[in-house]
Amino acid sequence: MSESETQERTKELVFAYQLDAPPEKVWRALSIPAFRERWLPAQVEALSSVPGEELRYRLKEDEPPFLESVVTFQLAPNNGGTELRIVHSLTDARLSASPAPANSNQPLMQRAA
Repeated sequence: MSESETQERTKELVFAYQLDAPPEKVWRALSIPAFRERWLPAQVEALSSVPGEELRYRLKEDEPPFLESVVTFQLAPNNGGTELRIVHSLTDARLSASPAPANSNQPLMQRAA
């Protein structure tokens, strides 16, 4: 695995939940602003939607450093309930501006003591 792939993976959190509620009810909780505002931050921007299957939101923190991220909610029916998968990706450009570590071996170089 390359270093860039490792860095991308560390900027993403994935959670999977098995819920007793049917997908339609979970979809309502995610897609209707009055319900969603109870548990998501106030600064939410809808990015995309596949009705009944997936929602993507851009979030911005309310406090410094005001980082931005994207949260994807994926729903799938599961034995009368719902499998909810949440993928939280840090997308803030300030996070990608960090310098490469000295041991990245790209480009290959030797360091003198």
